[in-house]
Amino acid sequence: MLEEANIFRNMPRSKRDKEISLTKVKKKTRESRNQLISEIRNAADKYPYIYLFDLENLRSKGFIEVRQHFKTNSRFFFGKNNVMSIALGKEPEGEHIEGIHKLSKLLKGQCALMFSVVSPKEVFKFFESFHQEDYARAGDIATTTIKLEAGPLTQFSFSMEPQLRKMGLPTSLEKGIITLIKEFVVCNEGDTLNPEQCKILKVFDYKMADFRLKVNAVFGKSEGLKVY
Repeated sequence: MLEEANIFRNMPRSKRDKEISLTKVKKKTRESRNQLISEIRNAADKYPYIYLFDLENLRSKGFIEVRQHFKTNSRFFFGKNNVMSIALGKEPEGEHIEGIHKLSKLLKGQCALMFSVVSPKEVFKFFESFHQEDYARAGDIATTTIKLEAGPLTQFSFSMEPQLRKMGLPTSLEKGIITLIKEFVVCNEGDTLNPEQCKILKVFDYKMADFRLKVNAVFGKSEGLKVY
């Protein structure tokens, strides 16, 4: 028994057993928050314009393209509305730049700030033409009715048949070819799409989402705030 006790005592501790100090976690979180506030205030000092975007229909691929377009003349911040509000100033007496607290009050929901040297005229011109089609997500509204006609689905290999059937499609294998036994309505225009419908639409390459970024407000150091 004594030998067993010594064996267990001498065994290396699992990394999972490592204790993490909550004080260190809080300190790291506080430092990260303070750094973000500092970066936002530096950006506010550096750039003449601040644009507020609505990200409710965010698609990462589309947003990456937007950031790439403005990467040489702008800086983006998003994800922490309360921290961004603190950085800008929530009230007149605590605002970082005169009048900017009005923009701070508009930070609600999923949104982003773009600090930029690009004029509003050029920014709006870009976003009027920018959009990107993408696959619908659960909860999106179907923009059109999609019907799949009965017959062979030659675009798929035979190994896909169980997966299609699991999605609810009436399929079978006929001479090694996936066949839709009867007409199948994936969705009707105006439907609120569920996860299974979205999977089917993606498999058949139907894109119903149109990614756009809407500018909700612009703050200019000399012009003040304009809400759209």
